[in-house]
Amino acid sequence: MITLSLLHPVKQIPVQVWTFPDESVIRIGRSTDNQVVLYSAVVSRRHVELRRVGSGWEIINLGTNGTYLNGKRITQVPVVDGSIIRLARSGPNIQIRLGEAALTDLPEAILSTRSHHQRDLPLIPTEVTTPKADPDAEPIINPEAETTKT
Repeated sequence: MITLSLLHPVKQIPVQVWTFPDESVIRIGRSTDNQVVLYSAVVSRRHVELRRVGSGWEIINLGTNGTYLNGKRITQVPVVDGSIIRLARSGPNIQIRLGEAALTDLPEAILSTRSHHQRDLPLIPTEVTTPKADPDAEPIINPEAETTKT
């Protein structure tokens, strides 16, 4: 089993999680035919491939903007449990956890929403609405905010 966690850009806590119990290849990128879809301008359509090799995994960079591990650009490296990769220099961070123990470290709120292929949850707002005033609402009058003439 391999678990991928999209990390919050500031707090470095998981905001979205994908669990893959049986796959031998997992693709990450902007294209909707990837198992992990990330909507970011710096992420390539096919940015990273995780491939099972024997009893372990390896990371293969496919993106033009690169993939970074510990601040160093990589092309192909073995996965170490807990590794955090960054897609492009300024892109999203993904933590890679191996085995069942990965799930015990996740907050309950994340566990209750995780799924095998979470394509239905956009990472960016898809609709923006402007708040509108209630036309039947009475105006708020603040007598303490009176202006004085000088």
